[in-house]
Amino acid sequence: MRESYDFTNSVPNPYAKRMKQQITIRIDQDTVDYFKGMAEDKGIPYQSLINLYLRDCATKHKQLDLSWS
Repeated sequence: MRESYDFTNSVPNPYAKRMKQQITIRIDQDTVDYFKGMAEDKGIPYQSLINLYLRDCATKHKQLDLSWS
């Protein structure tokens, strides 16, 4: 490893706006278990699966139907 590095010609990361942001969210244990089980079947991390699901909802502008019977 060098003792110092020269970053004078560095450029900003063009993908920085697309990087993931860490948040805290409260989710029911049943819901977490559901996504963990599905993620295990698909072979991906459950947090990635939840992110894919939420991204799909946002991309398709899905609206939540809260009609109670």
